Amino acid sequence: MNYQQQTIAGMNPVELIVALYDGMVRFLYQAIGAIETRDVAQRRTAVGRVLDIVTHLQSRLRMDVGGSSARALSEFHTAVFALCLEGSRLESAERLKEAIGCIRDVRDAWNVAAHDPEALKMLGESDGPPAAMMLSPGARISDGEPATSSWTA
Repeated sequence: MNYQQQTIAGMNPVELIVALYDGMVRFLYQAIGAIETRDVAQRRTAVGRVLDIVTHLQSRLRMDVGGSSARALSEFHTAVFALCLEGSRLESAERLKEAIGCIRDVRDAWNVAAHDPEALKMLGESDGPPAAMMLSPGARISDGEPATSSWTA
């Protein structure tokens, strides 16, 4: 097992979500760099990776049990997806930076939850089964509402 695998293995489920948001931000900065250097292939690859992460997160939502939290996250994912597509199509670093701002707001809220024992307990981390209520198996987050900043797209 390499260092990266050990790090991931030691994370709680909410920290894994934070890591996915970190990855989206990292790839968006790569896309911005590619726009600045006019590297179309790199821009498309970087934005494609962001869209893959958003699609993964969206596919794990359990709308049937997640309630308003799942709907809010679904709308967030849709807005970020649209911003990234538009930013790539228009070669607009500004639109991609707007997506980064939205992602960071939600990422920061999840990061607070990842390190707050009470929040983890609310999210079901301590109790086991409730952690899978909002996301399908393999991506454990509950229907507890994370405290997120408002965002617009």
